[in-house]
Amino acid sequence: MSTLFESQAPRPLADRLRPAHLSEVVGQDHIIGSEAPLGRMLAGGRLTSIILWGPPGSGKTTIARLLADAVDLSFEPLSAVFSGVADLRKVFEAAGERRGVGRGTLLFVDEIHRFNRAQQDGFLPFVEDGTVILVGATTENPSFELNGALLSRCQVMVLNRLADTALETLVSRAETEEGASLPLTEDGRAALRAMADGDGRYLLNMVEELQSLPAEPLLDAKALADLIGKRMPLYDKSQEAHYNLISALHKSLRGSDADASLYWLARMLAGGEDPRYIARRLVRFASEDIGLADPQALPHSIAAWEAYERLGSPEGELAIAQSVLYLATAPKSNAAYKALGAAGRAARETGSLMPPKHILNAPTRLMKDIGYGKGYEYDHDADEGFSGQDYFPDEMGRREFYRPGERGFEREIAKRLEYWRKLRESRNPSGGD
Repeated sequence: MSTLFESQAPRPLADRLRPAHLSEVVGQDHIIGSEAPLGRMLAGGRLTSIILWGPPGSGKTTIARLLADAVDLSFEPLSAVFSGVADLRKVFEAAGERRGVGRGTLLFVDEIHRFNRAQQDGFLPFVEDGTVILVGATTENPSFELNGALLSRCQVMVLNRLADTALETLVSRAETEEGASLPLTEDGRAALRAMADGDGRYLLNMVEELQSLPAEPLLDAKALADLIGKRMPLYDKSQEAHYNLISALHKSLRGSDADASLYWLARMLAGGEDPRYIARRLVRFASEDIGLADPQALPHSIAAWEAYERLGSPEGELAIAQSVLYLATAPKSNAAYKALGAAGRAARETGSLMPPKHILNAPTRLMKDIGYGKGYEYDHDADEGFSGQDYFPDEMGRREFYRPGERGFEREIAKRLEYWRKLRESRNPSGGD
């Protein structure tokens, strides 16, 4: 119950503009629209436990509160950052008492991923028997952060970062609330939305700061940036964004899109990613997705890594960018990657087969007597520098693992392999099989 003084206290703009109905929530029609999952639940007068997964400022808390109103449930909010087992026990006891008089409870747990596994397990019996409808909010991937048992009892709803149109709606509402336009040029207005980075709460906090300024002069993008400062992009080096962005970089490189590759590199660097991690991944890419289509890709990527180690940031980041451009524009082949996989499967299937005796060294008389090294042909002494002998185990026969493509230098390698294949067949008509 609020006091007289609390009711007269100033309220932040984001709080004053908090939607009073689900229809006023912007940017999340895919889950709250009439044909969307939550919309269909509410139309049927029911609600199941859910996990709201989305970035900061996308409306998770607001949606949870409005859901409680929509189905006439008592709203019990908790923050996993500030709450412990004792707090949960009190909530469950109160929910049990309400249930005894026929009233349900919506338990909203913000940052639910902050609870440890044992604490998450504590929700299970109360969710299962209907004591509470659980609505958990998280900015982290539930697949990694929440117990499988808890996830199986909840429906995961993915909220989007607010799009430009949704952010503009919020700005317009704020101007209507104050009865005045923001002192921004069109360019400045667009920059304001871009600086919010999809976060509605952050946008409204910036708007509130701007509303205290005089109506003139109008601020353009540069003046706005000087006034408000730079916001660091959302990026957690150990969580979802880390894996999403390195995946985006890797696939852009594979798709030979140099500009997109540079963009994702810049996003990772701006988010504070360790350039050494990126350099390691570029070395991996050089072998996995380029291989012998461009034999210089691997030494080039290693050289970029070494250059960064010598120069540090920010100078050494240019070497990494150069490597990204080289790898993006190089011919692509995964033939070496596939060849290793095929050879690995064959090795597991064939077990501990001995090499053929003619390619074994014979450092002792006994080994010579039992045939080690017998019949070996020294390739440098053979015509064309190629003996055509078989090097697979006798019980196995020849296998083909490496199949170079027609891209880049592998085209030349394919010609060599075909030439040697013909020589082998001419000198060993049985093919060694």
